[in-house]
This record gives sequence, structure tokens and C-alpha cells, in this order.
Amino acid sequence: MLKKLITPLLIVLLFSRLAFAETSLLNVSYDVSREYYKDLNPAFIKYWKAKTGESITINQSHGGSSKQARSVVDGLAADVITMNRSPDIDVLFDKAKLIPKDWQKRLPNASVPTASTSVFLVRKGNPKKIKDWDDLVKPDVQVVIPNPKTSGNGKYSYLAAWGYVLKNGGDDAKAKDFVTTLFKNVPVLDTGGRGATTTFAQRDIGDALITFENEVFLIQKELGADKFEVVYPSISVLAENPVALVDKVVDKRKTRALAQAYLEYHFSEAGQDIAAKHFLRPQVESAVAKHYENFKPIKLFKVEDVFGSWSKAEKTHFADGAIFDQIYAK
Repeated sequence: MLKKLITPLLIVLLFSRLAFAETSLLNVSYDVSREYYKDLNPAFIKYWKAKTGESITINQSHGGSSKQARSVVDGLAADVITMNRSPDIDVLFDKAKLIPKDWQKRLPNASVPTASTSVFLVRKGNPKKIKDWDDLVKPDVQVVIPNPKTSGNGKYSYLAAWGYVLKNGGDDAKAKDFVTTLFKNVPVLDTGGRGATTTFAQRDIGDALITFENEVFLIQKELGADKFEVVYPSISVLAENPVALVDKVVDKRKTRALAQAYLEYHFSEAGQDIAAKHFLRPQVESAVAKHYENFKPIKLFKVEDVFGSWSKAEKTHFADGAIFDQIYAK
């Protein structure tokens, strides 16, 4: 009799627990994507609820992109990783075999839904008359840049400056001299883009901040357009923002279908509209045309076009003892 009473009770409790269970995802991302995901995540949660009836939670982790990638390699259980450059996803295969080598083939546009570029933020009135990269190496100018060793933002800033010299007829020797002079003007190296923003905008250090286009517009929006101005250099680097699910994690947590849908949402019309709202350049062709007028045309080069590949750029410039270490040690 007792067995007959307990069994239905256990069944009721089990199904009640399942009914109220909530699936979660962890998105490990780069430093200055916080506000973007504060909009994208609730939109996807609402979309998923309407489609499946399932309530979900999406948790975020932000920091310097290279540092974040290492955290996932070291065991941080990310269902998805959303970075600002492909090497910080490649490392999940190279170091821990958490994803397949060809992860970029699993989503459109080599798994890149959005992009940005490195631009300058200066103080209102632009007192140092900063217009292009050459102005940042003048002896009376202080420049705030995130650390290229820990931040994808910093790596793009460094490579944009190097590429500027090459694209204007200089060689690697002239580029090295130029970037060496630039970093002599850097008073502090923060580990990520958001730290650099705080240094420039709230601690009032520096005459110019080099950071992503989406970050400078966020600063203007939050702290006031009456305090800062955006300066577009004559040429800059295309900063692509790839995304990937982390296979070993999603298979262990049984979240593969949800993680895949979440990443696909980045490429949807709704996802691309949210990206444009946060000054991230859409990469889906229809969205590019739709939001074209919202973004200033600028000559952009890809890292691969100037440096051969990201792996070559890493080895030459950012590996221990490579050019950046030589430059900054001086």
C-alpha cells in the first residue's frame, strides 16, 4: 500500500521539478560586448520561449579576449564563446580540442555575424588636433590602448597602426619605428578594452583612446557627446567578431541544440538589427544594405591581407619575446 502511494507521489514531484527546470547557457565573451548582449540575450530568450515554451537563462562572462579564451581552455565551462578575433577561438582546438579545427564552417560568413574597427576617441574640441595615426606619435600626445598581450582590442589597435604605415608605402622597419614611438606615448596598459575606457573617460588620462567603433559610441551615449568626439583615421583594420559553440561543454551539458539556435540568432534579422543598434557593423548582406547609412565609410584592411594570417601576426608580434615585447621593454 505504501509503495502504491509513494510511486505516484514521486512521479508528480519528478514532473513538477522538470516543469520548473530552467536551462542555462554561459557565453564567454570579450570585454566591450557587455551592452550588446544585455539587449541580444533577452531578445533571444523571448524568441526561444515563444518558439519552444522553454524558459532559459543566459549568463555572461566578459574580459580581455585572449584572457577569456585561456579561461575556457583551463576549464571555464562555456557553452558558447563570442570573441573579437578568430585566434581566441582557434586556441580551444589547439590547446584543448574542445572544438573541431574547422569550427568556422558551421555558421555563415565564416561564423562572423558582426564586425567593428579601431577608431579614436578624443576630448571635446579635439585640443590636440588629432586627425590620423601620425598625430598619435607626436611627443605631446598621450594615447590610451588596451594591452595587446591580453586584449584583442589592443591587438587590433597595434596592427591597425602597423598596417597604416605599410599601406602608405612604408616597410616593416618604418612600421616598427612608428609603433615603437606610439607605445612610448601610452601611459598605462589596461588588460581589456573596458579598462582602457575607464582610464580615458573616467580617470581623465590621455588625449586619445584607440578602441572599437562600437565602444566609442557607447562612451558618447553614456557619458555625453558634449565631452568627447569620434575621429575616424584614413585607414584602419577590420575587426571581425566570430562565434562558436564549445562542443565538449554543450555535449556534456546537453545544450547543443539551444547553443546552436542562440548563435544562429546572431545572424537573424533581429540579431543584426540589435548589433547595428550597438554600432556593431552587420555582416549579413541584407543587414549591411539596411544599415549602410548608419556607419561611416572607411578604408579597412583585414589582418590576413596585411600580415598573411592571424597565426603569423601572433608569432611575429605578440608571442613571448616577439616584437611587441621588444617594443614595450624599451
